[in-house]
Amino acid sequence: MNKSVTFVLTLLLASSAAALHGQAGDQDANQLRTSIGETRSALRQALGERRNAQARSERLEREAETMRDAADKTAGQAAALAARIQEAEAGISAAESRLDLANSERARLREELGREQQPIAHLTAALQQFARRPLALSILRPGSVRETVYLRAMLDSATPQIEARTADLRGSLAQMAQLSKEAEEALATLRAEEARLASRQRELAALEATQRLALRTTSSNADREAERALALGEQARDLDALIGELDRAGSLRARLAALPGPLMRPARPGEPGLTDLPAETPPDASATAPPAPYLLPVTGRTIMGFDVRQAGSVSRGVTFAPRGGAQVVAPAAGRVVFAGPYRGYGRIVIIEHRGGWTSLVTGLARADVSVGESVVSGAPLGVAAQVDPRVTLELRRDGEPVNPLPFVG
Repeated sequence: MNKSVTFVLTLLLASSAAALHGQAGDQDANQLRTSIGETRSALRQALGERRNAQARSERLEREAETMRDAADKTAGQAAALAARIQEAEAGISAAESRLDLANSERARLREELGREQQPIAHLTAALQQFARRPLALSILRPGSVRETVYLRAMLDSATPQIEARTADLRGSLAQMAQLSKEAEEALATLRAEEARLASRQRELAALEATQRLALRTTSSNADREAERALALGEQARDLDALIGELDRAGSLRARLAALPGPLMRPARPGEPGLTDLPAETPPDASATAPPAPYLLPVTGRTIMGFDVRQAGSVSRGVTFAPRGGAQVVAPAAGRVVFAGPYRGYGRIVIIEHRGGWTSLVTGLARADVSVGESVVSGAPLGVAAQVDPRVTLELRRDGEPVNPLPFVG
């Protein structure tokens, strides 16, 4: 078999090998594209959460600066620090997504390069084999000139395709180098965000220690209320019963607080007295409105929505999968009526808001608030578990579950 036929067969084999290799890699490529799409979605979510946490922290910092009362100022500073921690957590998630994205894109390029290199290698071998035969020797052999002219014409037609393929390879190699650079930058950003997170966690721990020292002198009433809340937790059959008992206690407190104080006997007849009280004003509509602003307690992806049926039960809240040890914050301002472990839910925190609204946060590994404590929106409640964290938020109105997501601002 002469060299021209060999060269033509080599080209055909190279094309067939490329087609077979491409078919085998289609399934892996589709899986890889799906993974890249999911990573891009996670990156967009992390960047959005980072922007929201940054805006919230800046707002809380401005509000804390204007506060005169020392306790309110400290509470505002703690909420701002908690928002900064969540900002750093979202920044870490974004950096990890960027790193995963760069690595996934590099894996995809390696697959493409592997498919492209095989036919190019066959083609290069054929060209090298053909190049070993000088053109002058082809003239001395009968029929060689015709074969040479034929091969030259075939090469002229194949050259643009060869150049295009090698140009794609060069572009892919340049893109691979750019992705390596992006991966290094994402890794540096990740390390910086981790250092920022550790620093802010230390600041918050120091501030919370200061708060605990300031509250130690006024903790006797809170201790009694905490003991009663824990007793209710032991007696309640389930979480619904516990929330019902706490709601009844909250309603009683609200009614007692609304009672008028004692009125002095009028000094002279005709002055307003007990029988001359002004007409009762109708309740303000804002008193029964949902708590606002209302926040999600953690940053992270949603793994179960509200009113979703699973394993024979219906979810009464929204469940999130945050980072291990993530900062958990109060969804809205209110008063802590329960804080501690509860069977099957880890440590939980229940916050009573005005107007009969109640927020329940479950899945905490550590609770940093106490029963009777007033919290502002975004105040630190504790941290999520380090391994397989799951944090659930429930919002209730007079004990009835309500989807919290429409109220999140």
